Amino acid sequence: MTLEILKTKEDLRNLIDDYAYLSDEWKISEVMDLFTPDVTYKVHMNGALVADVSGRENMERDFNLHASQVKTYFTLNGQHTVKIENDTATGISFAQIKMIREAEGKDILTDYSVKYDDHYVKQNEKWLIKDRVAHFLIIESRSILDLHAHLKVKPCNNFCCKALRRYIIINVQELPIFQLISYSI
Repeated sequence: MTLEILKTKEDLRNLIDDYAYLSDEWKISEVMDLFTPDVTYKVHMNGALVADVSGRENMERDFNLHASQVKTYFTLNGQHTVKIENDTATGISFAQIKMIREAEGKDILTDYSVKYDDHYVKQNEKWLIKDRVAHFLIIESRSILDLHAHLKVKPCNNFCCKALRRYIIINVQELPIFQLISYSI
């Protein structure tokens, strides 16, 4: 494997990581800079096509609409395998995405296990995503506990660490484990 191929693999990995970082921070206009102007973006959930967008402007509008409905994003990228051919490449990557939205006064956490099929192109010495197909393979939603309300204490900067630790130790049987994990200290 040549140094050029290693550099290209690193550049492509940074591209998908930048997508995750910028998306998590709602920097949608910067996310759009990672795509070609004629990008195509498709989303499949449970095998059904639920979104098919062409062009960076249309995608930015859709991303902004989606982001307006989300309180918190958290993305963790996993494997990323690429095949490089000159100034084009294909890649498969996997991600875990967590989103918190509010519904009926409660925070809802949705976990997504996603596989991306990408086509990349190098334009002006920069790698960009030309086509992306997102396969949302596993989707799980659940309400999450507001521990401050549950403990009947005011939110504080240190997240009520002492009271929370005592509560978890004494009352661990009362809370489902997934709620405890959602509020790690």
